[in-house]
Amino acid sequence: MKKTVAVIFGGCSPEYPVSLQSAASVIAHIDRDCYEIVLLGITRDGAWYRYYGDPAGLADDTWHTHDCIPAVLSPDRTKQAVIEFTETGIKQTRIDLAFPVLHGQNGEDGTVQGLIALAGIPLVGCGVLSSALCMDKDRAHKLASLAGVKVPRSVTLTGYSDPILPRKAADDLGYPLFVKPVRAGSSFGITKVSQASELNTAVQLAFLYDDRVIIEQAIDGFEVGCAVLGCDVLTVGAVDEIELADGFFDYKEKYTLETSEIHCPARIDHETAQRIKDTAQTIYRALDCRGFARVDLFLTPGNEIVFNEVNTIPGFTTHSRYPNMMKHAGLDFGQIIQRLLREAEL
Repeated sequence: MKKTVAVIFGGCSPEYPVSLQSAASVIAHIDRDCYEIVLLGITRDGAWYRYYGDPAGLADDTWHTHDCIPAVLSPDRTKQAVIEFTETGIKQTRIDLAFPVLHGQNGEDGTVQGLIALAGIPLVGCGVLSSALCMDKDRAHKLASLAGVKVPRSVTLTGYSDPILPRKAADDLGYPLFVKPVRAGSSFGITKVSQASELNTAVQLAFLYDDRVIIEQAIDGFEVGCAVLGCDVLTVGAVDEIELADGFFDYKEKYTLETSEIHCPARIDHETAQRIKDTAQTIYRALDCRGFARVDLFLTPGNEIVFNEVNTIPGFTTHSRYPNMMKHAGLDFGQIIQRLLREAEL
């Protein structure tokens, strides 16, 4: 019998447009012979709808203008259902799996995962704890460090911090450095600071995205990524490399590649690539990841590996980094989706 999977997309997050693109690709690659699909969309304002229209409505962001019924995911474990509020009454649809394809806050940070866990519905991807930890750059770094992985030096600020602390932290870390919201994705609110006169503006920007801000040492080297798939037994994709012409891999560069290039496999020797894969698996385990995640690291000129962050729901279009890395491990996009759904059923 076919299983019913709820694909959850959109979200009350700056990364809403990316979620729509990722979800459209996921929907297109789910095997309809094995699964029925229920589309659950969340608007930018946080309203939930069951969407009955063509998935093409996600790509152009017209989905919420037609063929929508207000809906919620029931937290009642005896229901395991999507509840729709139709003009003629309440309709319930039982769900076998939930696949959140959400990026950033209010979706990738453990909030939606908590609702799915409360509902008792099997979840595709990382759970509540790992989602929350990986979104929190400060705590993720602390746990990775305890697992023996090198991390950048940093100082975390709150709104109650001594106003002199940012300057003291920057003087200690040295320039250039990065100022980041502790919990945000796709490089929103991140500034590379090259001199003291830029620091206050960078801190103020980061505080627009979170109530905690991290001032972090800039690592000399380049960024590499590693796709990891699985729960008990892990499949690791090829290591990729981000080549930057200037600056850092910000939101614009991530989705336009105007002045940067991604090399997959990375232009590194086999031994270094294997060390990166091993480190990625160590971090994946230390942060309690399961299902899938992309682990981002830095490789220094001295061949040191330094942890950057984990994306528990990385970009999932056919041209995104995660599926491209997995392609080199012998898995095409459809096979990745099939593996994720099958493992969530176990």
